[in-house]
Amino acid sequence: MTYVPPNRGFRTFIVIWAAQSLSVIGSGMTGFALNVYLAQVLYPAPEQKAELALAFTVLNLAFTIPFVFGGPLAGAWADRHDRKQIMIVTNAANCLLALLTFLLMLSSILHVWMLVCIGVLAAAAGAFHYAAFDASYVMLVPDHLLPRANGMMQTTWSISGIISPALAALIIALPSLLPGDTRASALSNGTPLIIAVDALTFLLCAVVLLLFHVPSPIRSDRSTSGRIEQSVWADMCEGAHFIWQRPALLWLLAAFAVANMAGAPTGIIVPLLVKFNLAADWTARGYTFETALALLSIVGGVGGVAGGLLVSTWGGLKRKRIYGVLIPMLLAGILQVMYGLSPFLVLSAAVASLGAAMHPILNAHSQSIWQSYTPRELQGRVFSIRRLIAWIILPISTAAGGALGGTTDPGYVLAGLGLIWAVFIAAQLFNPYLLGVENRSALAADERPVQ
Repeated sequence: MTYVPPNRGFRTFIVIWAAQSLSVIGSGMTGFALNVYLAQVLYPAPEQKAELALAFTVLNLAFTIPFVFGGPLAGAWADRHDRKQIMIVTNAANCLLALLTFLLMLSSILHVWMLVCIGVLAAAAGAFHYAAFDASYVMLVPDHLLPRANGMMQTTWSISGIISPALAALIIALPSLLPGDTRASALSNGTPLIIAVDALTFLLCAVVLLLFHVPSPIRSDRSTSGRIEQSVWADMCEGAHFIWQRPALLWLLAAFAVANMAGAPTGIIVPLLVKFNLAADWTARGYTFETALALLSIVGGVGGVAGGLLVSTWGGLKRKRIYGVLIPMLLAGILQVMYGLSPFLVLSAAVASLGAAMHPILNAHSQSIWQSYTPRELQGRVFSIRRLIAWIILPISTAAGGALGGTTDPGYVLAGLGLIWAVFIAAQLFNPYLLGVENRSALAADERPVQ
């Protein structure tokens, strides 16, 4: 029987999307504030470049590893339990973790190891939230509106790239604009206030979810007593089998694995680029580290919003959507090479904006492909395994990129990764398996028996 979303499902999605967008902006502010905290408070000296790169790397890994490797369990859990309740609990958990960070920072006792512990817990909660949310809006949105909804979700991340750094930089500078001497106080900069705002956005998301109905799919393997006989481990394996039986989907995942390998270290390398490679240029322009870093984030966000609005209003390709993935990927790889080699802040900002515009387009097309071919009751499991395969390279790439960025020229590291990405994607334009990913008969024919 074909599933029909609720009559006002898309309206419900818009409200939840708006609340989620505020939370993403709050988390983006926190990420920016922590970069500034590490670079300007804990490791401000030029000779501390290696220590700073290590701190960036460890903190990124703390957020990445639980999110990636906890995904399969989170996806199976989302397919077995009420997805709305999962999202409420995880938002509440992240609210409490943000409050803990705020109190530690306010007390001036926040160290890197504490941030790592908090990051691990926040990432674990995020994995469960993401699995539930990613598989929920397909229950609210009709099939013909899914590309638009996916474009809206991609636009959210891009809007955060614009608003979050600007707000964070403003709040960080706010205490210095106030009368009186605040230098000796815990609020000598506004970083703790940013963490408090993030906590409020998580609380808002939990409250909004309490007010709306978000349906969960009814599993076909549920017994008459309501019990699911299949184990959680079997659920995770079922998601893996679904993908393994379809080589075209594996090739699509390979493209994203290479893209993630190239992009994973940017959170470490870009602050290093700003602090070292671009320092002469932004200093000559009268900028500070914070404003230069914020500029790159903001223009990247503007590009991302442009790409997101384009795919949201256009609706994306209706046929041959794989080209909506591969062409933007190829351009993004080329632009990353230019980003790494640029000695000028303005040029870096331009290529960052163009590169960011590619991501909503390619992600929206990819998400639409997956949503079209994955049964709703399997989406939590399948999507979590999909993320595990595509993101499993993240910890290795993050660690390697951080190590290389701290000991060699970070620009060459970024450019080299972009070149690998561009060459791989160019080769996929001639891959018949990947180009046939939307051929339903081919997908069915390629199914392999489960071992």
